[in-house]
Amino acid sequence: MNNVAKEINATDKTKIKPTYLILGSGSFGFALAKELRELDKELIIVDKDAQKVETLREEAYEALVGDVSDPNLFDMINTKNLAGILILSSDPKANKIALKNVREKVSPDIYCVVRAPDVINMQEMETLGADLVIMPPRMVAKSLSRSLERAEAMRRGNKLTQWFEENKAKKLGIVVHDNPDPDAISSALALKTIASSFNVLADIIYHGEIGHQENKAFVNLLGIDLYRSEDVGFTNYENLALVDCSMPGANNSLPLDTHVNIIIDHHPLPDADIDADFIDIRPHVGASATILTKYLQELNIDIDSELATALLYGIRTDTLDFKRNTDSADLSAASYLYPLSDHDILEQLERPSMSIETLDVLGEAINSRQVIGSYLLSNVGSIRNRDTLPQAADYLLNLEGISTSIVFGVTEDKIYISGRSNDIRVNLGDVMKRAFGEDAGGGHATAAAAQIPLGVFSASKDRQTLLRLVNEAVVKRFLAAVGVEEADE
Repeated sequence: MNNVAKEINATDKTKIKPTYLILGSGSFGFALAKELRELDKELIIVDKDAQKVETLREEAYEALVGDVSDPNLFDMINTKNLAGILILSSDPKANKIALKNVREKVSPDIYCVVRAPDVINMQEMETLGADLVIMPPRMVAKSLSRSLERAEAMRRGNKLTQWFEENKAKKLGIVVHDNPDPDAISSALALKTIASSFNVLADIIYHGEIGHQENKAFVNLLGIDLYRSEDVGFTNYENLALVDCSMPGANNSLPLDTHVNIIIDHHPLPDADIDADFIDIRPHVGASATILTKYLQELNIDIDSELATALLYGIRTDTLDFKRNTDSADLSAASYLYPLSDHDILEQLERPSMSIETLDVLGEAINSRQVIGSYLLSNVGSIRNRDTLPQAADYLLNLEGISTSIVFGVTEDKIYISGRSNDIRVNLGDVMKRAFGEDAGGGHATAAAAQIPLGVFSASKDRQTLLRLVNEAVVKRFLAAVGVEEADE
């Protein structure tokens, strides 16, 4: 009988019923063993260093001397009640042999975690049947990253708390972008809730129309109070916040030179300098509602059903049900909000009626489509409600062979353009900026928009001529921006 068998025989077999078997007790394995014991797990540890095994026994661990790669290691161990085997030695070759022995001698199905020093070894161990392969340096990096993220969240939360504490006597105007969507509205509602927790009076202010059927239903069903900028005036507020946009005058009704106190947004940073008392812009996050949800959690502010429903719907619509520009933070926030939300209201929001105008614009977009390669551009002519454009762009993106859809229309004084893309080679927000100007266009890689003053075109008295000139200009600029010289006939 070899030394391993003698060592194991010396132990009462009836007591060897570990929940987890740890092969290799280096610093990493020992640290994990301590964590598992604190969770009240039963353990048995195997290591080839007799002195280390003795130390483990002195600390009341069930420990045995043995080589993790020895094929006879499992002959004398009762493996029937094992929940999992953790192969954690620093020798990748020994770990591969141990893994092979586990699959052949213990079970092909038992949960097995293996340590690897690099990606190449990780792939080899996955091929050999490891359920999970861990690389300690990467785990440390991820753990540190999460710790830094938590510290940053605490710092931002403390800074926002300090700002509200210092501005309790001042009324706050929360400004959202023109023609606001559920993400902007729910984020503003969350900031208003935070303000209320500090006894700060706040109003949500918007310009334009809430025209999209889902957006109208959203505001009505949840009873959200909004004020038009024309009705309240910004001078009635001592402090101002921008939510879901970051620059005064850029797709919002604030004058360009307005000092803004709070800016919270998730859109890509503009080139211009941003000045505010408190700024939180996270372009990697899919929705501003995600950012505000995190603040509510960080500040331990209760979220009622209406607010939870609004925020969850805002996240879902801006990420296209987590299929567009989605970050793990969006999923985490949605998971937190889901049980707090009113699912009857959510179901009603997801099935709104379609207005006649939306149907007309969709029909015009289909009839007027111009297809150039995988790009589809459609001029729908005169519009009253700009929110019909993104709906049409979303629909047209589903057509076979289309990777990018651009729909545009004209009001009395502006050209409005909306685009959608699922082409990984195209960053639609950058394309809009190149095509129509930094101040006119922008957005995300898969969803973007632009609005251009009619300028010299508005002098045309013939509406048909105007629409033709607009069509030529928009199509030409867009195709030039994506590097297409001319349309295919």
